[in-house]
Parts: sequence; C-alpha cells; structure tokens
Amino acid sequence: MRVITGSARGMRLTAPEGMDVRPTTDKVKESIFNIIQFDLADAEVLDLFAGSGQLGIEALSRGASRGTFVDSSERSLRFVRENLKKTRLEDRAAVRKSDARQFLSTTRDTFHVALLDPPYRKQILPAILPSLANHMDSDGVIVCETASEEELPSKLPGFSAPREYRYGKIKLTVYRGEGESNNG
Repeated sequence: MRVITGSARGMRLTAPEGMDVRPTTDKVKESIFNIIQFDLADAEVLDLFAGSGQLGIEALSRGASRGTFVDSSERSLRFVRENLKKTRLEDRAAVRKSDARQFLSTTRDTFHVALLDPPYRKQILPAILPSLANHMDSDGVIVCETASEEELPSKLPGFSAPREYRYGKIKLTVYRGEGESNNG
C-alpha cells in the first residue's frame, strides 16, 4: 500500500493485519482520486472509518489543506498517526477516536470531501449519511466504498442523486452537493 501521487508520492504506508481493516486497492484508490481530483485543492477532508488513513493521506498528498481522521479503533489510529508522521503530513491532520455516529453528532466541523470506507455488509452508511450531509459544504462531495451488492440512499439532503462505479466486488458511490460551485 502506497501513496499514489502528490507530495508523499511513492511512500509506503502500513496497516493493521487481520479482518478488521481492509485497505482500499490501488486500482480503486486511483479511481476515487480521478473522480474527485478537482475537489481536493485546499479542501477540508474527512476520512471516516480511517483504518490506516490511506485515503485521507492520499487527499493531503494531492493538495487538501486539512484532514480529519476518525476511527473507533485505537489500534487503527496508531497506524494512522505513524503513516501521517512517515509522510510528514501530521501538521495538517487531526486524529479522533470515535465511532462515526458519535463523531457526527458532536463535531461542529464542516468538510468539502468525505471519504467513507466502513466495514462491508454492516449497513452502517444508510444510518449515518443524512447526518454527514449536514456537515458538508453545499458543493462538497461524499465518496462511499462498499461491497457491490450494498444499497445506499438514492438521495441525501442537499445532494444530487449518486453516481455509482463498479470494480468487481467493490462499488463506489459518489454524492455531490447541489451548491452553486458544484464541479460535477
């Protein structure tokens, strides 16, 4: 697992071993960042279900101004901190130990890009996406990685109908804010 491009290009990242963390493949990660490449400049990014932090680190490496990394596992967050230090991006990052629902109910932050890669087949996203929409810029973008058979809401408050991209057993669902400066 490595950073694909930007200031930390080529740096190897580490992740916890086992079934709790399933790192995004390079092919899917590259697709995500091709889709949102014009949304990243100076963006506030949320890496919810951070795992190793690879998605948020890729966003920071590509020009996002700040990243917030949230995970309920202290073990995963140790890897996030280590990877941020290794890539020299820790000064632009905040790391929070919290489950997604609790974080969204207590944070006052607003984000332009949200990257969500929760455990597959647990139906977590349908429950939290409406709350997340309240913490997004009006022209923001939400990217969800799920198993291909998982269904997500067809509408979120203030967001257009999602676009779906399939990569074998993986599906990316992208919601775009309906704000005036929408890139989508």
